[in-house]
Amino acid sequence: MTIRRHSDDPVITALSALAPDAGFTRGELERTGGRRLRWVESATAGPTILLAAGAGDTVLDWGTILPALAADFRVVAYDRAGLGASDPSGRRLTIDSQVDDLVALLDARGPALLVGHSWGGLLAQHAAAARPGQVAGVVLVDPTHEEVMAALPKRLQLGSEVILGWIVALKAVGRFDKWLDKHARGLADRCTDDPAIRELLVTAYHASYAGIAQVAAIRAENRLASAVPAARRARATLVPPDVPMTILTATRDKPPNLQIRSAELADETAAAYPRGQHIVIDDSGHYIHHDQPAATVAAIKSAAG
Repeated sequence: MTIRRHSDDPVITALSALAPDAGFTRGELERTGGRRLRWVESATAGPTILLAAGAGDTVLDWGTILPALAADFRVVAYDRAGLGASDPSGRRLTIDSQVDDLVALLDARGPALLVGHSWGGLLAQHAAAARPGQVAGVVLVDPTHEEVMAALPKRLQLGSEVILGWIVALKAVGRFDKWLDKHARGLADRCTDDPAIRELLVTAYHASYAGIAQVAAIRAENRLASAVPAARRARATLVPPDVPMTILTATRDKPPNLQIRSAELADETAAAYPRGQHIVIDDSGHYIHHDQPAATVAAIKSAAG
């Protein structure tokens, strides 16, 4: 395990400008085959929070809440295999392989409060079950659930697969980067009003998806997140640990029947934990930490005690 300042890392540069008092550094954890798993970490003296982003997302996706969290907590956020500055896994992605990486980071930087968004929320549940002694609690931000994925209308499933099928080709001809720039600027606008810091965030975002392999990792993760049978098998063996658990769910951007089903599954998930609770965040889409950052931070701080 190595921790470096990495002043030439555009992600560290952007996050240091966004939260100048946080003292962000870059860490690298060596994994199977010599590949490196990259994370960023604040220098704050406080309890540790470990952030796991959604499918295809990197540490930058947490930019809307990182400054507020880093004021009171040692924040660790990582790029999964193949994304951002983390090396590709060199093998087919599975739920087990992604949970293993998260558990290794938890072992290295924990104990911690695990916070996972979307796909990261599903991984956080499995990591907490694997290492209950390293987990102070779990916060799930509109987490992926395989039964919601199973209930998606066929047209939405087909549309998603068409996009994923073309995403690498779009990167090769430059079309992906145009979409990425728009997405990056939208996120940067949510993070800060400072135009100079916004540009640093956009530059860091482009660096995080500069190569074909990084874009291929987006496709691989999203396909894994849609693999309902594998997720069902994994959940069948999941034993929720006796740790505080909070699940946050969104209130919009889903078809009505899926909104209802998502709420039902969130209630079931919370009930499976001895100290589980379900909180609905008003006026929020799937990226709750983007739409309602203050409410997300408040929930995380409350979970951290």
